[in-house]
Amino acid sequence: SVSRASPNLTFVPACLPPDPAEVEELQRFVSNSKRLFVMTGAGISTESGIPDYRSEGVGLYARTDRRPIQHAEFVRSASARQRYWARNFVGWPQFSSHQPNKAHLVLRDWEKLGKLHWLVTQNVDALHTKAGSQRMTELHGCIHRVFCLACGDRILRAELQEHFEALNPTWKAEAFGVAPDGDVFLTDEQVRNFQVPACRKCGGILKPDVTFFGDTVSQEKVSFVHQRLAESDSMLIAGSSMQVYSGYRFALAAREKKLPIAVLNIGPTRLDHFASLKLNSRCGELLPLIV
Repeated sequence: SVSRASPNLTFVPACLPPDPAEVEELQRFVSNSKRLFVMTGAGISTESGIPDYRSEGVGLYARTDRRPIQHAEFVRSASARQRYWARNFVGWPQFSSHQPNKAHLVLRDWEKLGKLHWLVTQNVDALHTKAGSQRMTELHGCIHRVFCLACGDRILRAELQEHFEALNPTWKAEAFGVAPDGDVFLTDEQVRNFQVPACRKCGGILKPDVTFFGDTVSQEKVSFVHQRLAESDSMLIAGSSMQVYSGYRFALAAREKKLPIAVLNIGPTRLDHFASLKLNSRCGELLPLIV
């Protein structure tokens, strides 16, 4: 079931309501598109109550000096994995309960109507899947899945939560603030006694099925997305500053193909100097106005 409650604006930067002229421009852009390629970022999920990293004033980087875990650190350090999983364990019940907002539902409806050719999300929150989108690639994976670095065995993150609970029956921790990607803030003292399960099949290291910072998206997935882009006639960026190259490269490819590019994002993006259209509005407020 999808929540249709009012948007949670705690982590959404302040912005003006959509300008009617801008709504008209985006309407024209979408109407002229026959095979629309959409790429979404963290800014589409902030209205569901999930913070992003870079938004002015409300993003993780603005609120704290904490930074997300690096891929190499997770792989090489048992204590880094213990800290990551302890924080993730505490944050999981809330993070997994987040629901799609109006923007996710609009993109699902565009797909059903044949307006949207392909959707690529940089988010790992599964909100597009919860909304019902199917013609979709999760560029950076999904935190609702976990796999073993040694043997590749996969389990659902919800199942792993049960293993954590069995291993840590008396462990308790209060979270200090919430971060993106299912993370919360804990002290080193809180983390110290947390037990982390190994792979049930081979005893290997379990890792979320997401691309951590410092890691790369598989070439197979990149090629697949390039193929979907090659089939498209226009590109819409929704809720992303496109600061991460893994997503930005597809905007560069779209520019090379001379596709019209529209950007819907609160604040500046890397595409502002070459986008055909730039709109500074909330995704969940503007997208539902497009028919």
